[in-house]
Amino acid sequence: MLSTSTPTALQTSDFDYDLPSELIAQIPIEPRDRARMMIVDRAQAQIDHRHVTDLPDILQAGDLLVLNDTRVIPARLLGHKETGGRVEIFLLKALNEHAWQAMVRGKNLHPGKRIRLGSVEGRGIEATITADLGGSLRQISFSAPVADWLDTLGQVPLPPYIHEHLADPERYQTVFSRYEGSVAAPTAGLHFTPELLLQLRQRHVQFAYVTLHVSLDTFRPVKVEDPRRHDIHREWLSFSADTARQVNDTRLRGNRIVAVGTTSVRALETAAKIALGLAPCDPAPEHLMCGWQTTAAWSGETDLFILPGHHFRAVDAMLTNFHLPRSTLLMLVSAFAGKGLIDRAYAQAIAEKYRFFSFGDAMLIL
Repeated sequence: MLSTSTPTALQTSDFDYDLPSELIAQIPIEPRDRARMMIVDRAQAQIDHRHVTDLPDILQAGDLLVLNDTRVIPARLLGHKETGGRVEIFLLKALNEHAWQAMVRGKNLHPGKRIRLGSVEGRGIEATITADLGGSLRQISFSAPVADWLDTLGQVPLPPYIHEHLADPERYQTVFSRYEGSVAAPTAGLHFTPELLLQLRQRHVQFAYVTLHVSLDTFRPVKVEDPRRHDIHREWLSFSADTARQVNDTRLRGNRIVAVGTTSVRALETAAKIALGLAPCDPAPEHLMCGWQTTAAWSGETDLFILPGHHFRAVDAMLTNFHLPRSTLLMLVSAFAGKGLIDRAYAQAIAEKYRFFSFGDAMLIL
């Protein structure tokens, strides 16, 4: 299981653990909010076991629930080379309306290679590889603006550890998703139903929204032994002035800011850095506080990497799933709850046969 090294000595191997494959959830539970929910109390160092449906009884009137309203795009494309060989394209990042950075699968996919993807309204769609970015990464130019045909030819991608077919692609979207741009879902948000959101509203829990487009790197393990040397993925974030006002007002009232998912945590802590006049990745001394302005509006790519030792300025509680070994997300929750407590929580989750990863159960850290 995870070790209990001190933050200054932490290595990537300290975030490794053995997970029985049968605990990797292959299909979502129905209804969404019937998932189990581990409660981790940081102040008391205690662990309890509930269900997501219990959230209205746990959260308090005046709490602000911060949700990521990004929507997963149909980023998986299937095509053929002119010679007939099969090609799979996984869109990662838009460069303009025609060009994308993508991950590819297939043989001899060199710059200049053309790929036939299919037809939309009688128009054939082709892709041309324009640059080799190393490994399986390529820059690709499409013959027509991607937004015009992606819903027809693309498929919603699933994480590489899910092998079962998903009958309803909407099940890999949150019920509050609005703005397309992610290649993976903000999975903590998958637990919410319209009925649960209504119950929370009736208990006077408030809602605010951020848009952070999740990248494929969310599944990428950290390979360097010193995690501080890891090249963290950049993700596009929109943190509106309305959301900043809600967060700041909540903090002034003395109520809690509850982040739904690590993506919302990353968004909130980025906006807290902006309020301090810093860039997302800039170090901030612990004594440097935001005063009345906990967060500030901001839009752009965030490269904030949250490791144990991070001083949280905008998050009081967090709803999250159980994360992959050696991942930046496991490092983030260890930073928030304390590594020793997360070690215990994950050991209990395995012993109690919680369901792990994207379609798995939840953890509420208070």
